[in-house]
Amino acid sequence: MSQQGEKPAAHEDDWWGALYDETAPDTGPSGAADSVDDRFDSASDAVGGPETDQVDHPVTVVPLPDPRLPEADLAPGPPAPPPAPEPPPARTVAVGRAPWEAPTGPPEPRTFAVRAPAAGPPAVQEPPGAPPVRPAVVHVGDRPPTYDAEPSALPASGPDDLDGLVPDTVLDGATYGTYTLRAASVRGDSARFRGEPRRDALLTARFGAGDSALVLVAVAGGARGTEQTRLAAADACRWIGGSVARSHARLSHDIRAGRRGDLKAGLQRLTDRTYGKLRARAAEMGLEPSAYSAALRCLLLSADPECRTRVFFGIGPGGLFRLRDGVWKDLDPALPATGGEVSEESPGGDRLTLDLQITTARPPYAGSPPPPAEPFRFRASVARPGDTLLLCGNGLADPMRGEPALAEELARRWTAGGPPGLPAYLADTQLRVKGYADDRTSAAVWEA
Repeated sequence: MSQQGEKPAAHEDDWWGALYDETAPDTGPSGAADSVDDRFDSASDAVGGPETDQVDHPVTVVPLPDPRLPEADLAPGPPAPPPAPEPPPARTVAVGRAPWEAPTGPPEPRTFAVRAPAAGPPAVQEPPGAPPVRPAVVHVGDRPPTYDAEPSALPASGPDDLDGLVPDTVLDGATYGTYTLRAASVRGDSARFRGEPRRDALLTARFGAGDSALVLVAVAGGARGTEQTRLAAADACRWIGGSVARSHARLSHDIRAGRRGDLKAGLQRLTDRTYGKLRARAAEMGLEPSAYSAALRCLLLSADPECRTRVFFGIGPGGLFRLRDGVWKDLDPALPATGGEVSEESPGGDRLTLDLQITTARPPYAGSPPPPAEPFRFRASVARPGDTLLLCGNGLADPMRGEPALAEELARRWTAGGPPGLPAYLADTQLRVKGYADDRTSAAVWEA
């Protein structure tokens, strides 16, 4: 019976006994030497050649798997050839940390180039050929700001005013036609330190669909010190948004057709109506009109890829800048010395509406509320590929005009590499400057 419990056949029993039966005669003497030493020498000559005679004792060599090889390479196979000569000792390389051995293992990690600017924020490590990496939120100028960069206190609230809570930061963006939009509103460093709410308001909205869609960006900011100005800024954005929404089809048609005169008259009417509502609300609250008001600045952008007309309008202080070929230009319409309409030429004499080929504006609509104290600002421009248009409130416009290092740093970040993502844009607009701690609200448009 076999070891598995099966009964072998008769011929299998005979084969087993014939092979291992001690009484079976040997096959006969051989003419070759047949001692143990003779057999070992013969086997050594056949396998290893003459050099194996130098081995005193046979050694069984079991090759160990190379841990650097994938598992598929460890499968059993035919006997491997004799091992190659050992590589030279590994070279030790140190790059600012504990050394490692190279190059006998897998390929070394790619190194990074460090570019140190002559002055300004700390150097940033960038992989060769990769898009530039924007540094963390730092400050520009020769002194650090007074307040910390991150919020330290929340505004006070109660059970009856939870609906009026304002988040510290608002961030938005979109891409239509040939442009990419980024927008952000951030609580200022001083308000973050004192636990005051963000006073600025930001509205980004799309009205309509397809090529006739119209994108509105509204930026509003109130004066410091009162809760009412924060509410007025929010109301201004909401009311101008509602007015544009109801008239978006006509506005979109006029922008695509280049009807500058109709646009200016119509948008002035909508803006005056918004400020009329603000004055009415102030009267309801028993306040002076100036106590319930805010600066309002807006951009209208067509979604039509064939339309590169960008329309700015609004009332009150702030900024409108254009970045072209790495150079900033202040495009804010110049205020008249003594009343009258706002000139559409910037301080540098740049008249952007010539391309629209429209000259005469319609008179204001009958029944419009009386104009506000601040003059109406309007500009229609035809963008060029590669331009970046920046609309902002006073919190960013003031340091853009007062600290050249800020404008230079933003130009460096925004000139190459395409539009930044939302987090990168937020970090860029938070570049801090000593002496400028107000809310920062802005919208930037990158032209493809």
